[in-house]
Amino acid sequence: MRLSQIRDFLAVVESGGIRAAARKLGVSQPAITRSVRGLEAELRVQLLQRTPTGAVLTQSGRAFVARARAAQAELRKAGEEVDQLGQAAGSVAFGVSPTSAMIVPDAVARFREEFPLARVRIAEGLPQLLIPQVRDETLDFAICRRALLKLDSGLAFRPLLRNDFAVVARKGHPLENMRSLAQFVDASWISLLPIDAPDGPFASAFSPAGLSVPRQVIQCESYNTAIGLIAKTDMVGFLSRQLLAESILGDFLREIPVAEPLPSYAVGLFTRTGTPLTQAAAAMANAIIEAARTRTRASGTDGSALAAGEDPAAGTSPRRLRSGP
Repeated sequence: MRLSQIRDFLAVVESGGIRAAARKLGVSQPAITRSVRGLEAELRVQLLQRTPTGAVLTQSGRAFVARARAAQAELRKAGEEVDQLGQAAGSVAFGVSPTSAMIVPDAVARFREEFPLARVRIAEGLPQLLIPQVRDETLDFAICRRALLKLDSGLAFRPLLRNDFAVVARKGHPLENMRSLAQFVDASWISLLPIDAPDGPFASAFSPAGLSVPRQVIQCESYNTAIGLIAKTDMVGFLSRQLLAESILGDFLREIPVAEPLPSYAVGLFTRTGTPLTQAAAAMANAIIEAARTRTRASGTDGSALAAGEDPAAGTSPRRLRSGP
């Protein structure tokens, strides 16, 4: 299996067809065809189904493409490590969930002191979008909340801090003076998580209080859209109390304090197991760890234990993330 075959195969997948892949790579269509067919012959499976409108992945192709992307990403990182050895350059790509973004500015400032010329890409999204990109190495790592579900063997989680859920509504909301979740059962809600998520705020707040879970719930997988709905309508939602206090959201949203205890959740770093970070990526990850530690020390919250790396459930211990050799 040659590296050029993997390159050509991925170019066809990403371009949607052999003609477009050939144009992208600056080679002839017959050359791309021979390369992909040679790869299929070596693997003894059909990876692509040719159609009049292009090429689509077969079931075997879908299984192979994730590994091919990871291999290509590793080779790119290895090349960068060699080219940039001893220089404050390189690149890092990481993901951050909106409710975890508060630690990024300090981390980037720290990172820039050591790597002023490095290329940095920051992708924002919900965990269900970011974590698969860590798995296939599109992203070096992601900062987002830890679900209760067990991680698969390909991912590792390092806890950083804790965030608290809060009931949030627009200023002037008709229910803003209510102080019990019981008064919000019939309200219209917006949720970034499935309402039946076992680690979500609905199951963790309403059910323990002996209350029925609200029936008027819209699940929204866009953070900005969810914020807009809360700000412009009478919908309410669960958001991070820390983010509300430290961002411009406080200008037009407000927390509604309720008597019932609301859950908190761990925020941390998701990385691939068995794959070392590049020098630049490891430096950025450690800058984020230090920023989280500084924040929890300043706030004096229980999150300081998490920022130190103590997480009995995950079985982790304090350590500095290392780059590849």
